[in-house]
Amino acid sequence: MPLYPEIEPHAHGLLDVGDGNRVYWEECGNPRGRPAVVLHGGPGSGCTPGHRRYFDPDAYRIVLLDQRGAGRSTPPASAPDTDMGANTAKHLLADLELLRRHLGIERWLVWGASWGSALALRYAQVYPDRVSALVLTGVATGSQAEVDLLTRGLGRVFPEAWEAFRAAVPEGERDGDLALAYHRLLESGDAGTRARAARAWTDWETAMASQPPRSIARYEDEEFRAGFVRTVTHYWAHGHWFGEDGAVLRDAASLHGIPGVIVQGTLDFGNLLGIPWRLREAWGTADLILVDEAGHDAGARGVAEELVAATDRFRAEDPGRSGA
Repeated sequence: MPLYPEIEPHAHGLLDVGDGNRVYWEECGNPRGRPAVVLHGGPGSGCTPGHRRYFDPDAYRIVLLDQRGAGRSTPPASAPDTDMGANTAKHLLADLELLRRHLGIERWLVWGASWGSALALRYAQVYPDRVSALVLTGVATGSQAEVDLLTRGLGRVFPEAWEAFRAAVPEGERDGDLALAYHRLLESGDAGTRARAARAWTDWETAMASQPPRSIARYEDEEFRAGFVRTVTHYWAHGHWFGEDGAVLRDAASLHGIPGVIVQGTLDFGNLLGIPWRLREAWGTADLILVDEAGHDAGARGVAEELVAATDRFRAEDPGRSGA
């Protein structure tokens, strides 16, 4: 099934979540439909109009938000004086709960892609009574093994691009934690240092996304690039702020009873760690759907159709209630 037609929000706003932060949110679709919330990737990517199209607008009350520092939320992570200490997984989980209460939603389906899937999993583990179902793609769990794979392990697959990525950090840090090294560069007081590091990071991400590398429009936006890479490295250098390494996968059994669908491209590099299969086994009440010849892209042919099929599957179940 193709994506649903483009729609516009019927409500939106900036929610004061504390620490000087205001989180952008919007609602689309049926105000009385089944509540669903979209968690974007990155961390720091922000939501797009395309995220609205994975849901039947006649059946769903679709909530999108830009996580702290991303998209239309303020202050932006791209501003050097924005306090990133107030941007952690704990803060993002609290923001979700505050938004849920603000909108008068008791339970909602949580849809997450990439980093958004890790955040969705942790949210469901901390607030299981608030989650009616999970739909995930490009699954990540925020472990150090995933960071190591994406910053060093895949250097064997893309050696030329990886050498450029590695060479962009100070020589004494090239054999250490590359996410941490980039994090330090993105926190530099020198604008040129920050800009060069952000460009080098997105060049590496572009190389991993396609061969030969194809231009990714959002990475050509200097402001987006600065905020995105600053946020990604802030999370990757600190264990995604989940506390103990591997906590999300370790606690996956607590999801038992929450229905879910995992849609995973067979060419997604995260599969090299076996995480989707390990997650399904520990979770116990989720279906894993594999899409051949697709990678880490929710919009890829086959992946998008399966994500729509998943939300269609849940649209008539447990419509949710107001007045939490």
